[in-house]
Amino acid sequence: MVWLGYTVMCLIFGTTFLMIKVGIDAGLSPFFSAGVRFLLAGALIFVWALATGKVRFSLLWRKDLLPTGIGLTFGTFATLYWAEQYVSSGLAAILSATGPIFLLLIQGIVLRSKASRSSVIGCVLGFAGVGLLVAPNLSVETNLLWVVGCGAILIGELFYASGALYAKRALVRYPETSPLALNAIQMMHGGILLLVLSLFTERVPMEALATGQGIGALLYLTVVGSMMGHSLFYWLVARTNPFFPTTWLYISPLIAFALGALLYGEAVTWEAVAGGITIIVGILLVNLNAIRGARSAKRTQRAVQAKQAG
Repeated sequence: MVWLGYTVMCLIFGTTFLMIKVGIDAGLSPFFSAGVRFLLAGALIFVWALATGKVRFSLLWRKDLLPTGIGLTFGTFATLYWAEQYVSSGLAAILSATGPIFLLLIQGIVLRSKASRSSVIGCVLGFAGVGLLVAPNLSVETNLLWVVGCGAILIGELFYASGALYAKRALVRYPETSPLALNAIQMMHGGILLLVLSLFTERVPMEALATGQGIGALLYLTVVGSMMGHSLFYWLVARTNPFFPTTWLYISPLIAFALGALLYGEAVTWEAVAGGITIIVGILLVNLNAIRGARSAKRTQRAVQAKQAG
């Protein structure tokens, strides 16, 4: 179930960079569209969780859940949405692939948690693979807003890594609460902060919401990207660790490239093939210890079953 959830999450997130760009190009204000997306998605999930008894309403006001919303939603997507006005979606994917690297650095420097050698090598390989994959279609400019946009995405990934680590602490602190409900709360917190930011920094062109391109992108990102994709991310953090789910940032550009080749006949270059292979090898190395542990547990289970049968 973990690998199935991871695969579905990567498939979903493989389309979100492009859909954010579609919405921005349609005229949607960055902070407003991001805020509506996450507040609406979080509210719908939270209402469902209340109706099914999976969460208490009072949990919405717990201040210790706010940092997760600031990290995973507000800090990450305020920077990404703003930057995609000036940075191509391909470059945004490369810069966003620094998320797992930032997470390893925070774990090592701040939390004093030593990463395995295979995880570090896999992390570097995954990032290099994303670069190879996207490089042929990469558009690079040198104006000031482009440079600031690149820096903003990197800052956003630092928020993302911090939010993923804090999310694990929140899940431990509230073991009786559904991970989906906790994800809904952090999305609502982040969505409200994004709307407050929008109120003071941008004009909202309501006519963009009347276009099929604008409303389609917003609906897709709300329902598929946030309600499904981010709920799966939070569930995977609960089931595994904060690092493993963040590696979707390596896989999703590969999925986006594959969809482009299959549906639009985009050219397959040797750089893309090399990048895809490098990403897969990197992901396997990142999760080498987990794979070994799963195989060992399976062998132990078979041995116990054979002993009981004998």
